[in-house]
Amino acid sequence: MSLGQLHYTSAPPGPDGSGFRFTALTPGLPQSVLREAEQLIGYEPPRNAPSRPSATELEAFPRAFSYSELSDGSRLLARTVYTGADYSGRWGNFHAHAVHLAPGRQLPDGALPVSAWESPGWAAATPEGGAPPALAALPPSTLLDPAGLIAFAASRAPWLAAVFTDLQRQAEDETAPQVVLVERDSADVARWVALASAALPREAAHRLTFTTYTRRPHLAGQRIVGVLPDDAHGLAGSGRRYRVHDCSAPPPAPDGPAPGPDGSEPAPWAVAAARIWSAGAFELFQHAHRLPGEPFTAGPPSALALCAGIDLPSSHRTAAALWACEHPAELDGQELDGLVQTLAAPRQEAAVPAAETAALAELFARVGANLRPETAAPLAARLLTSAVRSDEPVRPPDPGALTDEVARQLAAELGPELRAGIADPAGGFARPLRLLRVAGLLAVDCSDLVAPLAHRLAAALLADPAAYGGELHETLADRPDLHTALLRELDAAALAGPASVTVLLERAPVELESREALPYLRMCGWKARGPAGGGGGDRNGELRAVLEAAGVSVFAHPPLLRVAFRLVWGSDTPTPEEARYVLAETGADVHRPAETWPFLVTAALNGRPGDPHADELAHELLAAFSRELRPHDRAALLLLEFARDLRAGGAGPGWVDRYLGLRRAAEPVNPTVLEHVCGRIARWLLTDPGAGRELDDLIRSRDADLCAAYERAAREDAIHGRLLREPRYFADRFVDWNAHPQAGGAWGKVRGALLDGVLRPAARALAAEDLAAVEAALAKRGARHAEDFRAWNRPGALSRLGLRFGGRDSRPGKGSPRRRGAGSDSGYGSGSGSGSDDRYRDGGVR
Repeated sequence: MSLGQLHYTSAPPGPDGSGFRFTALTPGLPQSVLREAEQLIGYEPPRNAPSRPSATELEAFPRAFSYSELSDGSRLLARTVYTGADYSGRWGNFHAHAVHLAPGRQLPDGALPVSAWESPGWAAATPEGGAPPALAALPPSTLLDPAGLIAFAASRAPWLAAVFTDLQRQAEDETAPQVVLVERDSADVARWVALASAALPREAAHRLTFTTYTRRPHLAGQRIVGVLPDDAHGLAGSGRRYRVHDCSAPPPAPDGPAPGPDGSEPAPWAVAAARIWSAGAFELFQHAHRLPGEPFTAGPPSALALCAGIDLPSSHRTAAALWACEHPAELDGQELDGLVQTLAAPRQEAAVPAAETAALAELFARVGANLRPETAAPLAARLLTSAVRSDEPVRPPDPGALTDEVARQLAAELGPELRAGIADPAGGFARPLRLLRVAGLLAVDCSDLVAPLAHRLAAALLADPAAYGGELHETLADRPDLHTALLRELDAAALAGPASVTVLLERAPVELESREALPYLRMCGWKARGPAGGGGGDRNGELRAVLEAAGVSVFAHPPLLRVAFRLVWGSDTPTPEEARYVLAETGADVHRPAETWPFLVTAALNGRPGDPHADELAHELLAAFSRELRPHDRAALLLLEFARDLRAGGAGPGWVDRYLGLRRAAEPVNPTVLEHVCGRIARWLLTDPGAGRELDDLIRSRDADLCAAYERAAREDAIHGRLLREPRYFADRFVDWNAHPQAGGAWGKVRGALLDGVLRPAARALAAEDLAAVEAALAKRGARHAEDFRAWNRPGALSRLGLRFGGRDSRPGKGSPRRRGAGSDSGYGSGSGSGSDDRYRDGGVR
């Protein structure tokens, strides 16, 4: 690689003119480069410089060492010094020597531009011949030695972080303000550039333009501009263009890093770089540049600084720990030990931030197994101390991370705090769980606190199953005593409220393995995690499976049956058929201590009307629990049993009276029971040939429910079919429903509906011969009945015979008294013999 040279000074007349001009050029340099270079390499003496300096004074003049970018992308590295008088004796002369770097090129061997500060390769005067050859290299300066730079960094420590912050902004944003460094010596500006070039990522350092001295900073285009104190006054308040750092004045924050010119906090990377320079560990920068990570992230330099024992703020310790977690292989064993030792060292802060503690815990989890015990133990101790004293969650280290000696010291120091924290019910259970794990690591006895903690834990989980998380799962695995105590609490809760425990087990993976029986909890576990579909719709089968899951005999522990009922049926009621099955399979004796017999009573009383299992269940319950039943429930069950007797044909006479007596004892009667019994009575009144007197009792009872049931039964298809098929049955119903037109009450409302809504449609559907058969059957009951039927059935006749007969006075001696069934033979439903039917007298109700 070759570097084209340029020399510029005031020279005597020649072919190129006189005065300031290029006096020596490497052939081939473009004119555009020369025109721009001429604007960059000028020199103006300081304001207070002597007009005719001596040789010694000339040496004290600032040197303008610059690195500039030209419009074509090439670079110009120049050194300009004041020389005093020119060839004509006129003062104000200077000599500039510059080298040109083509676009994309760097100094040989990748040397940084600042390394050429006061290089032996710079010429003090124009060489003879006028056409110097291109340089192969610029030897590095001997003035920027490491010791001198370290001492300079220490002297500028208050400004380091702020300056590095502004340089980071420039590297990330080309429109960022220029950095103006106010120094009394231009050599110090060169040292600033050397510090920055070492700290910046290599690519950013090669792009960093600078000048160590200018009288007119507002005309300078470099990123770093060095000025003397007298030339910085006009830059105050122009923060959008310049970031002025006056290093000639006392630092504004003698006890720490100075903020930026606008009062902003330094960037994290800049703080780390400043600490590294202040500690004299600049060799860490080269290592940091090779480490993975985005440019200007604080992780790599912070990690290396901490490895070297350099203290850093908490945010940097956090960044270093997190970076090491992601790239543990980038640090060798010695570096990793150094990092951990620095992180574990005692801190002056009263409380370590939670973010740092969490990062340290993560780092320990990643690399703790690879550390020497004497290195790992202090960090583990710090994490355990933070876990006890911090309100934020801290992941404790794994067992075995502590040496015996450190564990004993921590147990003595933290034992009282551990017990107090575990017993404290405020703030939930997350912190007590962490403390319990720490107590286990330190062998602090907290066995007496486990049961109360398990009680609080069970209450919290039942209230919100989502509270079960990974930390709780891990703690239960680490502390079998807590796991056992929690299962006991859940077993007790399952006895009192199995539904909530079942929901918990559905939503949270609580491990149910235990050497203890825990029958109620196991039943809930089967319900929550059993086969899909449970018993496949067979609730009796599901009940049997739930009881089997308990692992304990229901006869030895009757409350199991009550819990099983609640698990299988919940808030529902078993059907009478299901209840009969349970009663037959388990027997009555277990239901008394289990207090489940009321479930069976409810099943009977809520049974579907017409269900034969309901009245059979009532019969069985009356036999099994005669002493336990309340009078009200007993009366209701007796009503159902009466319906059973009717169905079986075992009920004696007086159905209606018996129904009325039982109903009064059972009031208020469950509507389903009432519908069931009334429906059964009504059907028997409509189908039993000997039910005539019972119908009298129904009419006399004025029971609206029974009369309504009678009407519903009469409208059933089976009755309609009989009316069409059996003339005698039709005739009996006509006599029954035509009787007592003035009875009123519930029967009065039903009677007309039966005649018009049931009989008349049937009569219209009958053929002539069938109607004749009906009249014949009525004639056998009495000629008057046949006559009434013909009148009732005659087209255009009034639909209610009551209008015809209702005007007759039914009292003895008034009108023509008529007795139902008079003159009939033994017609269907008319009682026995051919004599009069004495159920009705004079058309009135007996």
